[in-house]
Amino acid sequence: MKKNIVRVEPVKKSTNRRQFLRLGGMGVVGAGLLVACSNDDNGAMTPSPTPDPDPEPNPDPMVFDLGEGDLGVLNYAYALEQLEADFYTKVVNSFYGNISDEEMQVLTDLYYHEVNHRDFFKAAITAAVDGNANLVLPTLEFDYGGLDFGNREQVLTTASVLEDTGVAAYNGAGRLITDPGYLLLAGKIVSVEARHASAIRTLLNPGSADFAGDDYVTTDTGLSAALDPSAILAAVGATGFITTPFTANNLP
Repeated sequence: MKKNIVRVEPVKKSTNRRQFLRLGGMGVVGAGLLVACSNDDNGAMTPSPTPDPDPEPNPDPMVFDLGEGDLGVLNYAYALEQLEADFYTKVVNSFYGNISDEEMQVLTDLYYHEVNHRDFFKAAITAAVDGNANLVLPTLEFDYGGLDFGNREQVLTTASVLEDTGVAAYNGAGRLITDPGYLLLAGKIVSVEARHASAIRTLLNPGSADFAGDDYVTTDTGLSAALDPSAILAAVGATGFITTPFTANNLP
């Protein structure tokens, strides 16, 4: 069955952050994973991903495709974690002027989290495919265009975008996961991403209720959004942040 083809590639910066911030009416994109969870999962990350019985062929073999089933979801999360890790690496290597000790601590903690998340996903996927590097998303390259890492508002707003969407990305991907171990891990991821999002929102607007604003938690259901990979990846592509093209032919 033909599924959506999502290509993440460089786009003009004129379509970037404003469209990105409006995604789903809540302004989000990103992902995360609880590093400490590996201590209590009892090997939950070792099962092999379940293949799709009828995968969509990659129309361009020169461009990496994320794959199908649990493998596709893991590669999808790995792509988002690479973006977050790269972003926070740049943040901590050039902290904006007059940054408070509190903000420096929060951003440094998130840097360590996301770098560990990225490395964890790479190791988990490599183990799941028995070391077949052709099935592991390669290291991506990034370009933040005119984003000023010396500007507090720009840095924290972008961080908020990345963290808020971690919740939407994993909420949307949860239904695609077949292995119980991965599903358990996804539940932990959502919890951690919500904490990240809350911390950044509080830094942006101290003393407010923005940590659970109605742009993030819907008033009719009391839940945060759940977005398909195609919606997340299209929004990421619109920013131009990821410059390495890849496809998601077998993810909705």
